[in-house]
Amino acid sequence: MTFTRDELVARLVRAGELEVSGDHPETPSYFDTEKFRFHGPDGFETDYAGLAGYFTSIRAAFDDRSIRRGIIVVEGDYIACQTFIEGTFTREFTQSPVGPLPPNGKRVVWDLSNIFRMDGQGRIAEEWVRSDNRALLTQLQA
Repeated sequence: MTFTRDELVARLVRAGELEVSGDHPETPSYFDTEKFRFHGPDGFETDYAGLAGYFTSIRAAFDDRSIRRGIIVVEGDYIACQTFIEGTFTREFTQSPVGPLPPNGKRVVWDLSNIFRMDGQGRIAEEWVRSDNRALLTQLQA
């Protein structure tokens, strides 16, 4: 099946919404769960299970979560975009860049630059993320 640019973007946006909002049975259908690779800041590499675990830790630590996409550019099977994830830091964040951190009650914003590679079935097959971990850790009061 061939997906249009708009369909790929819609699938990407929906996948992010599902990951940030909570566990939904259809979330894995937006990813190639067997071959997915995540390439994150500071050499963080993982598979789909690792990414899902990271988002589980975000949902456990932050209330009032939201995600929005900024500029989106599509080139073939690749989508590059700005991503902003926000939440109120109310419980321990077990997977911060420096390990577990206690909550500070503050609103936190992840400002990310992402590149996604989509497969022929409209699923996310690979993701590269760049983020200013120093700015994030400052917000987390690490």
